[in-house]
Amino acid sequence: MSSFKFENGKVLHDVDVEYMTFGTPIYDDDGIIQNAVIYCHGSLGKYSSMKKIAPLAGRGDAFDEEKYFFISLTALGSPNSCSPSTTNLNSKFPKYSILDVVNFQKQFLKEKFNLDHVLGMIGNSMGGFVSLTSAINYPDYADFLIVGVSSYKVAGHDYILSKFVDEIITSDPDYSRGEMTYSLLRTLRLANLAEFNFGLSQKALRDMTNEELAAEFENFGNEMMEVDIYDLKFCNESCMNYNVEKDLDKIKSKVLIISCKQDPHFPPELDGIPMSNMIGGSQLIIMDSELGHLCFNELESISDELSKFLGGIC
Repeated sequence: MSSFKFENGKVLHDVDVEYMTFGTPIYDDDGIIQNAVIYCHGSLGKYSSMKKIAPLAGRGDAFDEEKYFFISLTALGSPNSCSPSTTNLNSKFPKYSILDVVNFQKQFLKEKFNLDHVLGMIGNSMGGFVSLTSAINYPDYADFLIVGVSSYKVAGHDYILSKFVDEIITSDPDYSRGEMTYSLLRTLRLANLAEFNFGLSQKALRDMTNEELAAEFENFGNEMMEVDIYDLKFCNESCMNYNVEKDLDKIKSKVLIISCKQDPHFPPELDGIPMSNMIGGSQLIIMDSELGHLCFNELESISDELSKFLGGIC
C-alpha cells in the first residue's frame, strides 16, 4: 500500500503487505467478489497460518474451495508485512492497536480486491480479536464470523502473562537502543519461553516425562529465536490492551465461537461461554483436544458443526 495512518496519527509510506489466496472467486454483475472469506492469524503468525483450514477445503467440506474465495494476509505488526522488523524502525515503530490491525487489513482488501464487504471472517486467537473488533467498528462489513480459541478481552492470567513478557523485554537496557545485542537475544529467548506453558493442554504436558519436557522447552526456545524482539514487544502490547466487552452488542454478523476445554489461554468457562452469552444469536462449539490453544490444527473433528453453521448462512 502507498501509506497507512495509525489511530495515533502516525503515517508510514510504501507499506508492505504479504498475502495469499485460494479458492474460487464468484463475481456479481459489477465485478465485485461476493464470496470472500478473510482468515486472521494469531499473534505474530503470517498468511500461511490459513493452512489450518486446508483439510476442510475439499469438495463438499465445510470450507469448500469451489464455494469460497479465501484471503489471508500477514497482519500489521507481523514480519514481512508492515512491522518493526520489516521497516527497520524497531523501537521507533508506531504503537498500534487491534483496531489499527483491522484498518490495515480493511484498507488492503479495498485497494487490492475492491472489497467493501466480505462474506465472512475466520479468526484464530489474536485473529479472533481482529474479527470481533472489525464486526464492532464496521457492523455491515462481514456476514459471519468464526472466532476460535479467543476472547472479548485480555484479563486475569492472560493480562499478567502479557505484562510479564513486556517486563522481561523492557527491563533490558539494550531494548531502547534499537539494535540487536547478545543481551537482547537472551532477553528474547526468556520472553518467548514465558509463553511455553500456554500452548498444549495441562494433560499433554503432564503426560511427558520431565526429560521430554526439558527437551521440548529447549526446542521451543530455540525455534522462537527467529521472532524479532521488537515485533514481539509491539504485538504483545497491542493484545494486552484489548477489551471489547462493552461493545459486543454492536455486532450484527452471525457468530460462531469455538472454544477448547483444555485451552490454557482462554478456557470456555471464562471466555467462550460468557462471550457467547453476550453476543446475541451466537453459536458455541466446545472442542475436546489435548492440543489446547493449538486446537485449530484439529478442525476436522468439528467439520459437521462447521458445515451446519455455514449452511445456515450461504
